[in-house]
Amino acid sequence: MKIIHSDFKKGIAKIKVETLDDLWYLSHLIDPQDLISGKTLRKIKKTGQEERTQKVTRKPVFLKIQVDKIDFSPYNNVLRAGGKIIEGPDDLPKGSHHTFNLEEGTQVTIQKQKWLSYQKQKLQEATQKKFLFLICIFDREDAFIALSKHYGHQILIELHGEVPKKETRALTKDTFYHDLIKALGEYNQRYQPENIILASPAFYKEDLLKLITEEKLKKKIVLATCSSAKESALSEVLKRPELQQALKNSHLAEETKLVEEILTQISKNNLAAYGIREVKKAVEAGAVEKLLVLDALIQEYRAKEKYERLDYLMKTTDQTKGTVHIISSEHEGGQKLKGLGGIAALLRYKLEW
Repeated sequence: MKIIHSDFKKGIAKIKVETLDDLWYLSHLIDPQDLISGKTLRKIKKTGQEERTQKVTRKPVFLKIQVDKIDFSPYNNVLRAGGKIIEGPDDLPKGSHHTFNLEEGTQVTIQKQKWLSYQKQKLQEATQKKFLFLICIFDREDAFIALSKHYGHQILIELHGEVPKKETRALTKDTFYHDLIKALGEYNQRYQPENIILASPAFYKEDLLKLITEEKLKKKIVLATCSSAKESALSEVLKRPELQQALKNSHLAEETKLVEEILTQISKNNLAAYGIREVKKAVEAGAVEKLLVLDALIQEYRAKEKYERLDYLMKTTDQTKGTVHIISSEHEGGQKLKGLGGIAALLRYKLEW
């Protein structure tokens, strides 16, 4: 993400969306009642000579809306922010509804009554270079390559073929493995990942590694074992102990570590609270050092029009010098937090429940 201009005293930040991860950040930074302004496309109905015929065209206009709904679908590559028009051309009535479709390349200005500390931190975090890694999961017939994302992963390519069996191991340039190596080289050039994880059942990963001749590519590779070449194997691979060192600087590792801290404190019956009721009590006591909120819980509360409850907890934590962490539900740590009700807190001191 690029911050084009910001004036937090006036509650304003003008940003440009540069990656799909930026949409994940914005889905938690944009709140109901915020103002969004920028160029957008508006449907205009034109009546033909016959009153029954209407032609719908899209006209570029500059609008400002007050947000009442946020909808993020990571695998559709778009964030929708809808609300009532409060500023726009004279021919568009104020109070009518409009939806901004935020995607890569979009520029908008976000205006809040107040940017909280954690929101400013998240905005700055979104501008920083991300720790990226590629994951290639394959067997002798199927393969896919995925790119790490803050909200999970993005499948870049799927390949299908058949590696010769053990008794006919001679490999030629047009084999499945060579197609896979070519794809890895191309995505390495495009995304410049920190690491490339090769994961497979049995011996396939070692065989593939022997065929890679490019040293720069080879240095990035970390091997891991998985039970299948299906997409479901991703979570299995990311839990492998041999990857912990390679992924220690990723958001995945940071978020998982936070959730594990919560679980450790719960097992000790000490400095942790989980579930809305316990966390609310801890927040109001000023006891929260770190508040963890699952992104799926935010979406659920917005859909049920209960977001004010979560907003209150996050704002109060911020005001009492605690830190707020939005945790992705797309990895194992997020799923463990979901099992705790989607919200938990590390405490400064023990509370009597």
